[in-house]
Amino acid sequence: MTPSTLPTVLIDFCDPHGADAAVRCAFSAPLHTLVAHTLDQVKPVLDAVHAAARQGQWCVGYVRYEAAPAFDAAFTVHQTDTANVPLAWFGVFAQSQPWPDQLAANDAQTQVKWQPTLDRAEFDAAMARIHSDISAGSYYQVNYTTLLQGACTGDPLALFARLQRAQPGGYAAFMDTGSEQVLSVSPELFFDWQPEADRSGKESGGRLLTRPMKGTAPRGANAAQDEALVQAMCASPKERAENVMIVDLLRNDVSRIAQPNSVKVPRLFTVQTLPTVHQMVSDVTARTRVGTTLADVFGALFPCGSITGAPKVQAMRAIKALEPRARGVYCGAIGLVRPGGHATFNVAIRTVALRGTQAHCGVGSGITADAKLDAEWQEWQHKRIYLERASEAFELLETLRLEQGNYLNLVAHLARMETAARHFGYGFDEAQIRATLQTLAQPTTKLSAAQCSAQLNSASDVAAWRVRLLLAANGQASAEKFIFNQPLAPVCLALAATPFEAFNSEFTRFKTTRRAHYDAFAPSDPTVFDTLLYNPSGELTECTRGNIACLLDGRWVTPPLQCGLLGGVGRQIALTEGRVAEAVVRVADLPRVQAFAFVNSLRGWLDAKLV
Repeated sequence: MTPSTLPTVLIDFCDPHGADAAVRCAFSAPLHTLVAHTLDQVKPVLDAVHAAARQGQWCVGYVRYEAAPAFDAAFTVHQTDTANVPLAWFGVFAQSQPWPDQLAANDAQTQVKWQPTLDRAEFDAAMARIHSDISAGSYYQVNYTTLLQGACTGDPLALFARLQRAQPGGYAAFMDTGSEQVLSVSPELFFDWQPEADRSGKESGGRLLTRPMKGTAPRGANAAQDEALVQAMCASPKERAENVMIVDLLRNDVSRIAQPNSVKVPRLFTVQTLPTVHQMVSDVTARTRVGTTLADVFGALFPCGSITGAPKVQAMRAIKALEPRARGVYCGAIGLVRPGGHATFNVAIRTVALRGTQAHCGVGSGITADAKLDAEWQEWQHKRIYLERASEAFELLETLRLEQGNYLNLVAHLARMETAARHFGYGFDEAQIRATLQTLAQPTTKLSAAQCSAQLNSASDVAAWRVRLLLAANGQASAEKFIFNQPLAPVCLALAATPFEAFNSEFTRFKTTRRAHYDAFAPSDPTVFDTLLYNPSGELTECTRGNIACLLDGRWVTPPLQCGLLGGVGRQIALTEGRVAEAVVRVADLPRVQAFAFVNSLRGWLDAKLV
C-alpha cells in the first residue's frame, strides 16, 4: 500500500447519547506512543492513557482481542507475535486537528481482492460442533467468526473513505501505527464512560453506557420489504434470545464496577438500520464507583460479550478451538479518550487491518441452539456486503438515447440514478447533471476516433446517439456519446449455462460501472445478441444488458424484482403502459414461451428468439 502523508489518526465517532456531541477530527505527530507487547504491559498502558487524559491530552488507540488474558487469566486466546503486533497501541496528542478536506486523491487505483479462508463445508462442520456443545451444556451462545484475506493496492486512506461511504455513521477510526494501518467503520459501541466530579472537584464516580449489538436482518429492496424484515427480526425468538443472552452478560460485567442498584436496561431490542443490514441493539447503563479507572472498565468488560458469547470463559475457549488463527484488532476495541478522561470505544467489528499489501477483515455471528445453517451463512454474506462495496472504485451509470437534441425518458433515468446515489451515499446534483448532458447534446461536441464510425463523415449524419452518463462518489457527473446502431430484430438470446449467483447483489439491483458479474455471462458467439440469466432457484431474471419479456399462456410477462434483477427504465414503461405484467418465469417454463422480447430504454422493445 502507498504510505500515507496525511494524519496518523482519524476519528469519526457519533454521539452515543443522541446529542450533538459527535467527534470528527484528525491527529498527527503524537507526543509519544504507549505500546503493550506483553500481557503484563496492557494494564499499565491503560493506566498511562488514563493519566495522560486527566492531564489534558488526547489519547487514541486500540486493544487487540488477544489482550483479554491481561484482564482475566481464564480467558483463552491464540498466541500472537506480540513483538511485531502489539496487544495495545495508543497515540498521545496535544491537540486535535480538523478533519481533512480530502482523504485521498488516487481512489481509482485503490482496490482489494478478498478471498475467504473458510468454505461452506468447514462452516457446516463448525456449526455442527457448536450445536453439539450447546446441547451438552458447554455454553449458551458462541460468536463464531472467520477472517477474510485480501491483496491490496493503492492508498489506505482511499479505502477508508470508501468503507465509510459503505458503512456511514457509527464509530469509525483510521490509525497508522507505522507497521500497520487499522481501518474501522464499526457501528457498535463498546462503552462510553464519562468520569464525573462534584462541585468541589472531587471524583464522584461516572456514567457508563454499553450498547451490545445482537440480531441481524438483511436490507430489503424497498421500504416495504425493509419494514417486513425488521418486523420478522424483532419477532424472531432466535434473534431476541441472542440479544437477551448478551444483555444479561453485559449487566453482570458492568455490575463489577457499578455503584449498587445502578445497573439499568433502558432500551431493549432497538433496531439500528445500516446501509446493508438491520441490527438489533440494547442499552445497559450504570454509575461507576468512585476511583474507577480506564483499566478497571476494560477489566470488567473486555472483550465485549457480543463478540464472545455466554458464558464468556467457556465461549472464548470454544472460539480458540473453532477458529484457527488470532482475531487481532478485529473483535477488540478502538477508541478515543478525551482530555479529562471521557472515553468512547467501539467493538472493532467491520474492521480492516493492513500490513504491507496484505489485508485481513473478520466476519461472524452469534450462534445459539436454534441457529440454522443456511440462515447463518446468509447472515455472513449480508454482513460482508459493505466490504465488497468498498473493495474497488465504481461510478453510477445510466445509458440514454439521444435523438435530435432530446434525451428519451430523461426524467426516469435521473430518478433511478438519484435512488442509486441515495443508496450508495453518493452526491447527486440534478442541475449539474442536466448541464453536463445539455453540453453533450450540442452538435458541436467533439468525438474521439473510437466514438466515431468509419462510415460516417460527420456527426450531422447520425440519427441517434448512445449516451453514457456517469456519476462519481463525490457527485461529479460526466458523460460521453457514441454513434448508436440498432440491431435488426429479432435478436438472438442464449440461455446462461449456469445460474446467475449475483442475482441478490446491490450491484445487480442498481446500475453501476461494476459489471464483472454480468461480463462473465457475455456471449462469445457473435451471432448471439445477449445472454438470458436465471437465479439459483431456476427463475428467469434478465439479460446482461436489458430486461426480458415472455409471451406465456397468452400474455406478456416480465420477472418481478424479487427474482433479482435491475429495474430497467424500458421495463417500467412497459409495465406502466400495461404491455407486460410481472410474473415469475422458470427455466422449466421456457418450452411453453410463445415469444420473447429484449427490453431496455436505449433500444426499446426488440423481438427476440432463444437459441
